[in-house]
Amino acid sequence: MQDQQNTSAKTVVVAGGTDGMGRATALARLRAGDTVVVVGRSPEKGAALVAEAERLGAAGRFTFLRADLSSTKAVQEVVDRIKAAHTAVDALVLTANRQNFSRAESPEGLEATFSLYYLSRYLLGHGLSAQFDAAADPVIVNVAGPGNKAGEVVWDDLQLTGKYGTMRAQLQAGRANDLLAVAFGENPSSKAKYVLYHPGFTATGALDQFKQPLRAVVKVFGKLAAKTVDEAVAPILGWIDHPPAQRLTVDDRGKPVDLTQKAFDKDNAARLVAVTEDLVARR
Repeated sequence: MQDQQNTSAKTVVVAGGTDGMGRATALARLRAGDTVVVVGRSPEKGAALVAEAERLGAAGRFTFLRADLSSTKAVQEVVDRIKAAHTAVDALVLTANRQNFSRAESPEGLEATFSLYYLSRYLLGHGLSAQFDAAADPVIVNVAGPGNKAGEVVWDDLQLTGKYGTMRAQLQAGRANDLLAVAFGENPSSKAKYVLYHPGFTATGALDQFKQPLRAVVKVFGKLAAKTVDEAVAPILGWIDHPPAQRLTVDDRGKPVDLTQKAFDKDNAARLVAVTEDLVARR
């Protein structure tokens, strides 16, 4: 087992940590003396992070796990590898997401946005429960879009086989993450505190996913209105250092979110848990 090197250091897992906010969080925690595991699908970006960890003198505290987190099988393999290497995990930061401009499926046949942006976060958050319970004060930070009232969970067509759109898929997964946070707060699988965080528009490499001419428009808007990555990750670093006292925190750009909104309906949260468990069991 690879454990924390001293009593103040933490073990931090960042899913989607090769770009943007995930990468910035991983490097900040390495500089702070933590042990960091980054999960990402790009071997080139993973190698660049390994080189940066070496430059920081933190090679012995850094692990890159290559995986496409849209695959439920790959997520389970990641969980198994983390559990084999770490008795405790102090923080899990969930940032993995990407735009699909036409409908794509995961290796298991699930709509790829739903599988990556929602399902991988469900599986990682619950799959590492024993590691959270072995940590002193663990926290899960799910970077999503709480506070956004657009979109809905399409209960009769979760896989969007009938009508697919890039934003429709993104918004459905965002609303699913709202319900995921509620479900974790109501029936936690570990003692980890749960933070659902909307950083707002942030200037990250994710902008390159957009096609032209939309990419150019978004980048211009980003220069005018976007937060820097450092500004966006500052609250995440704070929650890792000092997890909230309450079981569930929902933060929309620094402000608490009203959990009486329809997006956080407890019955729908329980319904989504049941649907998710069935999806996982069948695959």
